[in-house]
Amino acid sequence: MNKYTALLFILLPASALLAQGPGGPGGRMGRGAGMGRGAGMPGGAQVVTGVPYSATEVVQSQETLSDGNVIQRKHQTNVYRDSSGRVRTEETITPDPSTGKAPYTRVTILDYVAGKRYELDSSTMTARESPLHAPPARPASAVGTGNPMGRRGGGGNGASGVGSEQLRPNVVRTNLTPQSVNGVLASGTQHTETIPAGAIGNTKPIQTSRTMWVSNDLKVPVQIKSSDPRFGTTQMDLTNIVQAEPSATLFVVPAGYTVTSGSGGLGPRPQGRRGPPPPQQ
Repeated sequence: MNKYTALLFILLPASALLAQGPGGPGGRMGRGAGMGRGAGMPGGAQVVTGVPYSATEVVQSQETLSDGNVIQRKHQTNVYRDSSGRVRTEETITPDPSTGKAPYTRVTILDYVAGKRYELDSSTMTARESPLHAPPARPASAVGTGNPMGRRGGGGNGASGVGSEQLRPNVVRTNLTPQSVNGVLASGTQHTETIPAGAIGNTKPIQTSRTMWVSNDLKVPVQIKSSDPRFGTTQMDLTNIVQAEPSATLFVVPAGYTVTSGSGGLGPRPQGRRGPPPPQQ
């Protein structure tokens, strides 16, 4: 994975797709590693019920080039979860001005009750429906505080992640004292990895780190900070958290949309600027 591929990974659709944890080529965290988009559930490990909320997920990255130039990016996604564990994420796409296209909204609805996934595109008024398979729902009180990003993401602090870290002596995991983060009580873990000199052609050791704070009540990450000298820094914050039941209309396809079936989704996001979502559909 080169740095441009890693950057693209951050800008994946906010549809509960999960970033891979540390341990890629050469132990690489990569930009955006662990920046799980759409923090509606703990990485697909369990559907969290009984703890509804809405929030804004903001991912910011910064990379300093060798000539001192700085590249900064910001991506924002609205996230909703109801008491049944259904999740909605939405983002605004602003196409390149040369296309002449107006900004539009892309929405993903994960309906674990009906077993359906929907991807909505407001520019075409279309919704693609596909099957959604999930493990049985569990109340939030029964969900552990292990790896909230599931087997494929987060920080390797779930059952499988711990095992993989034990096989990698250059990774140090530290449990942090619980504290208030973005307005909610959260438990934190810090992962530091040292890539030895020569491991990937590097003349000196490389140290990467990721700190993740997970809400004790919501069971989702509310802040993730990642630092890697090869890619720069990335930070995800779940902000404007409101612990209340979202409108039920957010989890159904709006009237007037054409629904098609298939597993291909709506295709890749076009090049363009992401920004704050417009008023809800």
